[in-house]
Amino acid sequence: MANPEEAVDFEPEEDDLMDEDVDASSPRAPMPKLKSAITGGGGGSSASKKIKGRGFREETAEAERNARLSARFDSLDSEGGPGPERSIEGWIILVTGVNEEAQEDDLHNTFGEFGEIKNLHLNLDRRSGFVKGYALIEYENFEEAERAISEMDGNELLTQTVHVDWAFSKGPFRRRNARRRYLLG
Repeated sequence: MANPEEAVDFEPEEDDLMDEDVDASSPRAPMPKLKSAITGGGGGSSASKKIKGRGFREETAEAERNARLSARFDSLDSEGGPGPERSIEGWIILVTGVNEEAQEDDLHNTFGEFGEIKNLHLNLDRRSGFVKGYALIEYENFEEAERAISEMDGNELLTQTVHVDWAFSKGPFRRRNARRRYLLG
């Protein structure tokens, strides 16, 4: 049974902050008005509300965005028509079918015969530590990259046949075996 000494007093007192019947002559500070996160205000004028988000853009912000998008962007000057595309620093070729145990030195020695290699990127699989099967090689001159493609495409490198082509192109362009490849698969 309950002990009478542990009784709780539920009667309001003068210092109770939860009083609902506070009169206006009370020396306490007025209750602040809370702002709603949904409507943006708690009773002020609705004309001064500023609503943010994608669907509530002002006309000036939309005009600024359109001005930015219509500006002239930097680009590489390219001749019209399909074909290989130059990267910012040089001509990049993609070598696929690379043996999983290949090293950068193997590729550097083989493809270095066609010209000076500016950059060679050989991705490794994180789990196995082996090569993923492709490499990106960058030459400074178009002629060097083109010669590497023509001489190494379909040749063997470390007991595996590699395929070499441009990494970037201006659009679809037909190669000599393109029709046969599309019909087969």
